[in-house]
Amino acid sequence: RGRLVQSGGGSVQPGGSLPLSCLASGYTTDSRSMGWIRRAPGKERELGEVVAAIFTATGSYYYSKSVEGRFTVSQDNGKNMVFLQMNNLQPEDSGVYYCAAVTGVQWTVRAPIEYDDWGQGTQVTVSS
Repeated sequence: RGRLVQSGGGSVQPGGSLPLSCLASGYTTDSRSMGWIRRAPGKERELGEVVAAIFTATGSYYYSKSVEGRFTVSQDNGKNMVFLQMNNLQPEDSGVYYCAAVTGVQWTVRAPIEYDDWGQGTQVTVSS
């Protein structure tokens, strides 16, 4: 099992941008799905939404319909850092964002409950 440490997040007005970062360590394979999961207020994180994911071995990615065209997921060349650039943020984007990882897969994983390792979570608040 690896470890994930997140940074970024905060508060922004509608239309603004925020970056999120996730540092992964302790993994013996670079073949894993790294997801960004948004937890809605009052719900468990495993019941949240995978808003974006990247399969680290190939760089293939996934976006949910709610963020497609506004968010961008990427990774560094060493495949230890995953980023989520969030643009044109709207109030409905507010929530706690988690970085998560799962190994032993060959594609982006789109169900939060399938992720094994989780970052500490970071709050994103979009309001005027």
